Amino acid sequence: LKISQNQSFSQIHQQTFLNQLREITGINDTQVLQQALKDSNGNLELAVALLTAKNAKIPQQEETTYYQTALPGNDRYISVGSQADTNVIDLTGDDKDDLQRAIALSLEESNRTFRETGITDEEQAISRVLEASIAENKASLKRTHPEVWSDSLNPYDRKRQDICPVGLKNVGNTCWFSAVIQSLFNLLEFRRLVLNYNLPASAQDLPRNQKEHRNLPFMRELRYLFALLVGSKRKYVDPSRAVEILKDAFKSNDSQQQDVSEFTHKLLDWLEDAFQIQAEEEQNGEKPKNPMVELFYGRFLAAGFLEGKKFENTEMFGQYPLQVNGFRDLHECLEAAMVEGEIESLHSENSGKSGQEHWFTELPPVLTFELSRFEFNQALGRPEKIHNKLEFPPVLYLDRYLHKNRETTRIKRDEIKRLKEYLTVLQQRLERYLSYGSGPKRFPLVDVLQYALEFASSKPVCTSPIEDLSTSALPSGPLSTHAIPSTAEQQGPSPETQSTAPAQRSVIHKPFTQSRIPPDLPMHPAPRHITEEELSVLEDCLHRWRKEVENDTRDLQESIARIQRTIELMYSDKSMLQVPYRLHAVLVHEGQANAGHYWAYIFDSYQQRWMKYNDISVTKSTWEELERDSFGGYRNASAYCLMYINDKEPLFIQEEFNKDTGHMIVGLDTLPPDLRDFVKEDNKRFEKELEEWDVQVSLKTQQEKISPMPRMPMSSTAREPEYLEQPSTADISKQLKEDSIRAITKAFTEQEDKNPETILHMVRFLIYTSLNNPTSSVLVYYLEQLLFYISYYWLNKSHYGKL
Repeated sequence: LKISQNQSFSQIHQQTFLNQLREITGINDTQVLQQALKDSNGNLELAVALLTAKNAKIPQQEETTYYQTALPGNDRYISVGSQADTNVIDLTGDDKDDLQRAIALSLEESNRTFRETGITDEEQAISRVLEASIAENKASLKRTHPEVWSDSLNPYDRKRQDICPVGLKNVGNTCWFSAVIQSLFNLLEFRRLVLNYNLPASAQDLPRNQKEHRNLPFMRELRYLFALLVGSKRKYVDPSRAVEILKDAFKSNDSQQQDVSEFTHKLLDWLEDAFQIQAEEEQNGEKPKNPMVELFYGRFLAAGFLEGKKFENTEMFGQYPLQVNGFRDLHECLEAAMVEGEIESLHSENSGKSGQEHWFTELPPVLTFELSRFEFNQALGRPEKIHNKLEFPPVLYLDRYLHKNRETTRIKRDEIKRLKEYLTVLQQRLERYLSYGSGPKRFPLVDVLQYALEFASSKPVCTSPIEDLSTSALPSGPLSTHAIPSTAEQQGPSPETQSTAPAQRSVIHKPFTQSRIPPDLPMHPAPRHITEEELSVLEDCLHRWRKEVENDTRDLQESIARIQRTIELMYSDKSMLQVPYRLHAVLVHEGQANAGHYWAYIFDSYQQRWMKYNDISVTKSTWEELERDSFGGYRNASAYCLMYINDKEPLFIQEEFNKDTGHMIVGLDTLPPDLRDFVKEDNKRFEKELEEWDVQVSLKTQQEKISPMPRMPMSSTAREPEYLEQPSTADISKQLKEDSIRAITKAFTEQEDKNPETILHMVRFLIYTSLNNPTSSVLVYYLEQLLFYISYYWLNKSHYGKL
């Protein structure tokens, strides 16, 4: 039976390995997988490497091991074995098809990559496959197992510290909600609008239209949520009610990660509709103004030519989309988004080309850029995230994109284009100096000249170094027994010497043990014959050429740096620094296209520092940390949304002040009366939870104190009896049952919230508080057991009378 069990376990273990190999490599042939597993002795990584190498369809070779050894002072390699040098690849033979020739070329490139980096293509491919598999497994796990958040039993762990901002609980893949809502909440004007929103009278009339049925309940829950973020005594609050209303608008499974861009658009649409209802009721004959539109929406003019015909259109925008791929910073993204087509064609009415320019005619106080970091991979059939680095400034000047500055901007754009063309020419010219040569390996020209000068200046030798060594440096004996490679051996084994290669290989690697190189023998190659006159002329030429190359290289580098600096300062004049927008929030995504986590960096204008909002955690941060997590290019975390605010708008940076006292209004005083009462009630419930915890801790401490102690001899003066009759277990159970029923009845009658958990907390509190004398403390043990059964029956909706 034991042998059978071991065999069964081995089969299960082997099947698990086969499934892993099948998932990683995509190979479904069971025999191939089993053979790879056998060849690797059960090593999963080695099996993947073997399968990956086999899938490359390498031409079959004899079973031979190749040893590559770098020669000192030379970049050539010695291939020792029974095969010809594999570095020589015949791509012209008629007996090989195109596929095999391409594979051979790919293998040569792989060998070159390995020599330069020490990492083979197989290792890189395995790494990519494993990373993709891990990401897919995590995404699958996230889809099938949504996050389950468990609050700490100790309420003091959930207590807000001083004036620290309040976090938002993740109620199941809702970190996207937390990142967006916290960014909006910290916009003071937006916060005021939401908190002071009045539900219109029509909201009480039935029937309501579809928008009112959806938007007004959401606004009510959003007001409550914002009020708690202002004045709650909790470290974090639960946004479940607002989230559930929003999730109903997404026709997808609740456990899936929501698309943040879609959610933000939907949120702004709902807010716009909700405030439009209020604006229409308060218009008083005037055209209603929607504060959400005025806060988040702007206008731009699209002007250009379509097949030679001029057009101009004014359009409204909210979130402005920007492409990330192919750009280094935010200004490059904006330039590409604002100009589509050839710039020259936009300025000529006679041009038959098509193109257009965008010019901002009206900028919103809150300008949101949506960074497109996802693209669909047609080959893989799935979306992929773009991890390219993209820099953005803490202050963004938008003067160059305004319609009123279009003529000045066009002139500067033409100048920048001309400078960039010239810059490209200089960079190509510099590259010829820095990568000189006609072969596959190139070196800086100044180094090539220096190496030539060093070679020419070396001490000349009149005899062959090998002959010199064989006659003076080596002891007597046949030359073949010493570790001196011939010229042919240095160039690689010839077909005629392949049969003796193994013997030569063992000799080549034998160290020098019986010979010493004379001190007067040159250690580096040197010219054999050169006269003083030739050396003098050659040294003069090489010195002069090297000096010329150094000067040319330095001039090119200085010119390139000067042009780059000119381009950077093109818009630095005062007329182009009049419209500053300050970075308010950066929304970050970490992970891949199909799964990940979201958080936000938000600037605290009152304390002048950055804060990191990561669900329930709100911590101090720095610009350096923001750069590291948001720019991208290093890890799989990067910004997907940037929120800038007009730095000259006081609505976003000024708190409210009391007109009578002049003091700043903070906390609960900033809330309307209804929300102030709502927060006070929630704080009372939390304080009550703290009190109940204190009672429990006190009772546990008291129980520990009255635990059985070693009996001490009583003094002769003691008048108390030596023995006190203890109540029986039946009496204790009967008494505790009666007390419990009374406590349950009282809790069920007085408690407004009929939630089972709330009732149980009340029952526990009433029973514990009744144990206020030492003799009653013996009931604690039985109480804990009884409460377990009470919990079981109550959670199963059993009537308390059945107890």
